[in-house]
Amino acid sequence: MSISIVGSLAWFVVTTMTYIGLPGLFVLMVAESFGIPPLPSEVILPFAGFLVADGVFGLEPTIFVAVAGGLVGAFAAYAVGRWGREWLARRSLGPLRFDPKSMARVDDWFARRGEVTVAVTRLIPVIRSYISYPAGFARMKPWKFGVYTLLGSIPFTLAFLYAGIRLEGSWPIIEGYFTDLNYVFIAAVILAAIYLLLVFTDQITWGWPPRRIPRPAKTEDGSPPAGEQAP
Repeated sequence: MSISIVGSLAWFVVTTMTYIGLPGLFVLMVAESFGIPPLPSEVILPFAGFLVADGVFGLEPTIFVAVAGGLVGAFAAYAVGRWGREWLARRSLGPLRFDPKSMARVDDWFARRGEVTVAVTRLIPVIRSYISYPAGFARMKPWKFGVYTLLGSIPFTLAFLYAGIRLEGSWPIIEGYFTDLNYVFIAAVILAAIYLLLVFTDQITWGWPPRRIPRPAKTEDGSPPAGEQAP
């Protein structure tokens, strides 16, 4: 018997909002934006829109609660990245290490392109739930993080709420596609985690398309060439 992760999450989302109402939507959006456990906003927001179309939720309160929950969850993830930086710096994952060079590279990227990165990735499913961690890790200014999070989150939220409103009675049909989305969702989460891990551990450059970071050539005894200092 196959188990659909997306289908199970959808059942949880539907049950939470059906029995708890707008507070349930707020909690779900906090968890979605925090990213742990992964809860797809592509299920949360359309179902909230369906409830708006059905007269259960009001439109304005639903928009406010969804955006506010996403912002709270984003700042919670930002805080983990910011205050966990030094902890990560003292640890390694097997051969991978969070060394000063990789940290400086992430810092430099967010210093130059942090605003655009946060705003744009808030429009991308799955990745939008995890961009807060590197933003906090790079110590992006909190007010900038909040402003650009809202700039990306508001149109994303409105678009998916509108989709749910337009779907109305088609929601039971949409549920039938969750099993097919299962593998796509799992693959997206895994790829996003691998990408962030490789960036943080100085294996590839931040941004798109990612590129391998060139390593300095070494002499036969393993030491750096003359004129270069070992890190």
